[in-house]
Amino acid sequence: MISTVTTTTVSTITTAVGIAASLGLMAVLTLIVFLAVKELAGADGRPRLRALGRALNVGIIPLLLVFGAIAAAKVVEVL
Repeated sequence: MISTVTTTTVSTITTAVGIAASLGLMAVLTLIVFLAVKELAGADGRPRLRALGRALNVGIIPLLLVFGAIAAAKVVEVL
């Protein structure tokens, strides 16, 4: 009985870590795309694109916080 519970627990934790790593990768890639679009939109003189660049801050700021948390966790993991 205990070995079955232990095996199930290890399997669940391994799956959860894999999903968390995938979500972290998706967040970082989304941040890169948002930052690139913001730069391109800000460089154009059209008002609509400049407004888009400002509106992207709504998504960029939380993603920067997530990126900081991921980076901090990796640094702590290495130390």
